[in-house]
This record gives sequence, C-alpha cells and structure tokens, in this order.
Amino acid sequence: MRQRVEYAIAAALLGLLRVFPLSVSYSIGYGVARLLDLLLPKLRRVAARNLSMAFPTLSLAEQRRVTNGVFRTIGRMLVALACFPSINKNNVGDWISYEGLDNYKHAKQKGRGVLIATAHLGNWELSAFAHALMTEPMNVMVRPLDNPLVDELVEDRRTLSGNRLIFKKDAARSVLKALKNNEPVGILIDQNTTPTEGVFINFFGTLACASIGFVKLAHHAQAPVVPGFALWDEAKHRYVLHFLPEVPFSGDPAEDTQSVHGVLEEVIRRHPDQWMWIHRRWKTRPPGEPSLY
Repeated sequence: MRQRVEYAIAAALLGLLRVFPLSVSYSIGYGVARLLDLLLPKLRRVAARNLSMAFPTLSLAEQRRVTNGVFRTIGRMLVALACFPSINKNNVGDWISYEGLDNYKHAKQKGRGVLIATAHLGNWELSAFAHALMTEPMNVMVRPLDNPLVDELVEDRRTLSGNRLIFKKDAARSVLKALKNNEPVGILIDQNTTPTEGVFINFFGTLACASIGFVKLAHHAQAPVVPGFALWDEAKHRYVLHFLPEVPFSGDPAEDTQSVHGVLEEVIRRHPDQWMWIHRRWKTRPPGEPSLY
C-alpha cells in the first residue's frame, strides 16, 4: 500500500509539473523541495555538517544560502524530469546547451569509448537525457530506487531519448562491452562507499572513501575519462552541459581516484549550491576514527 501511495504521489506530481508554464512549474518544484526540507530536517543538519568541514570559514548565513540552493536544485530537477516526454531534438536547446563538447569528441575519436565521470551536481538526469538528443545515446549506470513502482516510472523517462541503463549487479561486464563498442558510459562517482570497495582520498580537506571501481574500469578498457556536468546558469535561465578536458591517469588506482575527485571538487567549489550536500559523503571513516555525523 505504501509503495502504491508513493507511486500515485510521484506520478501526480510529474503530471502536474508538466502541464503548467515553466515559470509556474519551477515555483511548484521549489515548493515541493522546500516541503521535503521541512519534513526531513536531518537533511539540512547533514548539509550543515558537510559544509562546516568543507568550508570551515563559511558563515551560518552562507551555509543556509548554499543549502537553500541545494533544495532549489532538487526542485529544478523535478521539473526537468517531469518534462522529459515533451523534450525532443527540436526544443532541447531551450533547456540546455554545451560547453566543451570538443573534449568529448576528442576522447571519442580514440575508439575506446568514453567514461563520463559525473556526480550528483546540477542536473545529472537531464545531462544524459539531453546528450542523447544533441549528440548520441549513452549508457548510464543506475541503482534501482527502493520503490519498484516509482523506479519503473523514472526508468521509463530516463530511456525516452534512447539511453541505455546499466544496473550495478552486472555493471562491469556491461560497461566494458559498451566501451569496446566505442560507446559513452556515464557513472556517478561522488557517493560514499565501504573500505572493501574503495580507497580513502582527500576530498575538501577530509578523508573520504571513494569507489575504486570507476578507475579500474578505465584502466582495464584503456578508456579516456571525461568529466561532465549539467550546471544551472541563472543568467541564461537554462542548463549548460560542461565537458571538461580528459583526466590524465597514471595507472595507479588510488592516485587516479584522487585525480578525478580533485576535478570534481574544483567544480563543486565554483557551484556549491548545486551539489547534494545532504548526502553523508564522509560517513565511512578509516579504522579507529569516530563518526563525523
């Protein structure tokens, strides 16, 4: 019953956000995100803790401003996801444009596929969806949502532009096959993981456990790694999909994991209100260290 209720709410919300003019839909999306903020106060507490570690000189007022921006980012994402069925090759430019597309094209010319390192930054759903319309479909690694009904709803939208989903249970084989076919693969790299699956890196001055699987796939396939993020541009009132230069790898898994996260950190520092600070990114600690939360 709970799953059905959650599905009904999600489907109704996506339908509602799609029928109004964008200005109205964004206002509704911001309101829904604000409601989430009020119903789950622990999210704001996690954000405050993360921001105090990452930006120790940030004032409480600035912390609130950044956290408010995170929830506005969530609201904009909801609107875009709702409108996926209406976005096509003719109007996708109203939603998003490129910057640095040559970085992607140069990597693709190597013929070994492209691993796109992305994160819960800006609008990761729209970036993959729009890239399929503007350039070519891609493979996207996803984790199924806890509610299978809502998960099916979201997956249907993710594949509307021609993208293919890769599930973690068969990730390595599917990713390597796609890269062998010279296809792009997008993977979110910024979540906390366990010591058995990752290594500790320096992230905003604090040790964070990061998955090492991403760079191992890159090493195995000799595939170029290109960071890509769809960031909201307030002046343009739309997103810009940034492809950054290929990240040079040394061949050492720990060193290369640090390198790609160093690029991510630089981008987040420039756009702090568009990263999901509400995630307990520093949850896993080295042996003997107390919890940071």
